[in-house]
Amino acid sequence: MRDKIYFASDFHLGVSPLAVSQEREKQIVAWLDTIKVDAKALFLVGDIFDFWFEYKTAVPKGFVRFLGKLAELSDLGVEITFFKGNHDMWMFGYLKEELGARIIDNELELTLDGKKFYIHHGDGLGPGDAKYKFLKKFFRSNICQWLFGCLHPSIGIGIANRWSRHSRGASGGEEVFLGEDKEWLILYAKEILQKKHYDFFVFGHRHLPYDLPIGENSRVVNLGDWFHHYTYAVWDGKNLSLEKWTH
Repeated sequence: MRDKIYFASDFHLGVSPLAVSQEREKQIVAWLDTIKVDAKALFLVGDIFDFWFEYKTAVPKGFVRFLGKLAELSDLGVEITFFKGNHDMWMFGYLKEELGARIIDNELELTLDGKKFYIHHGDGLGPGDAKYKFLKKFFRSNICQWLFGCLHPSIGIGIANRWSRHSRGASGGEEVFLGEDKEWLILYAKEILQKKHYDFFVFGHRHLPYDLPIGENSRVVNLGDWFHHYTYAVWDGKNLSLEKWTH
């Protein structure tokens, strides 16, 4: 019976070295293979790819195991939703056409079994980080996308691959919890709660899994990453639990 909803983020497929990325991809595919028996929907909450840009006639090479498994899930009737992250914000129509996937630009608010969810990759939220917030607006602008699309894919993707070598995933370091009063996504969720109630906030981006109560009847869940933690969340109709894939 397909009655569970899964959430995962920050696979960063394609981050160098290639052999390590492919091994991580195999683990992700193995996890997807286990959830296909009961998954109703799958939410991929950003930075699934370490870089993604859809040219008119080309997309980044690789990820064939992963995309093939998603196609299998889609054919089985699993609803797939991609959120744009800070590494893969340039998703347009390809994944929708090939997989029937829904693409979310920013936040998604939805109700599941009477519970209200607020879902967002998490980049650019909360206090501080003014430089990135400015760059995010620029990178998502039509003019920036058009200019990058004018580059030959070998040049554009080559630039992106060099950039990704400086990402958190490539550096190999683990994130450290800063405390509830300093974690910006927790602060952001608390700010939202002052205006509107949600039962669950689900974020990615932070590369650090946590599940914390905030307010009287709300929880904030960060999905972690698939470098160090291999964590994901699952909604079973009554409870949202943060789980770990053991491989």
